[in-house]
Amino acid sequence: MPSEVTLLESRTMRVEHLGRVDALDKVKALVMLPDGAHCTTDGVARYFEVSTGVIRQLTARHRAELAENGMQVLRGPDLREYQSDSMSLSSGDDGSYPQRRSGLTLYTRRAVLNIAMLLRDSDIARCVRTYLLDAEEGWREGYASLDRRVTAVESCLGGVGVALQELGPVLNRMSHRLDSLDRRLDATNQVVAAISNRLCQMSEDINRVDARVDDVVHQLKDLRRGRRRR
Repeated sequence: MPSEVTLLESRTMRVEHLGRVDALDKVKALVMLPDGAHCTTDGVARYFEVSTGVIRQLTARHRAELAENGMQVLRGPDLREYQSDSMSLSSGDDGSYPQRRSGLTLYTRRAVLNIAMLLRDSDIARCVRTYLLDAEEGWREGYASLDRRVTAVESCLGGVGVALQELGPVLNRMSHRLDSLDRRLDATNQVVAAISNRLCQMSEDINRVDARVDDVVHQLKDLRRGRRRR
């Protein structure tokens, strides 16, 4: 697990954590300008509970890194355009900006988080770093747990593979027996069909015999009547 000193001294480690801007509000509410996307130098200083001079000195030392993460200085036309797009605020640097000034430094949440990983003498900054490192430790434990679970599943699947290999011959034998049973059932069906046809023929023969017997009976009755008449 990386230490707090690692975050302070390693830019690479800071880059790995810059996506966790939610850490700022987990520690303390960050007051933004009316645009909802930026805050001023004074706003950053009040968040970390240090002087604006400390923030300006840190900004001067790490200007390139902070600029990559959204810090910008507005001057001239850019400043006037930004001010015209925002509501008019009274002079002073209490989270606002004056109408007349040579420049305005704006910080995004990402830039403020960057400062939290650079600022040594601030309890708030230390809390933010601690939150980041604790969260990372929690992720590592979660990943380790997930890795163990995946390994266990892989082990189970390996056992299933062996069982399937052993089951293969059994299934083949069962398949052959079922095929043999199907053939025997087909033969039985053919015999039953032949018997059914034969029964139908016998039924027709019986019907013909019955008809002939009825004829003989009628003939005998006729003979008896003839004798009586004589």
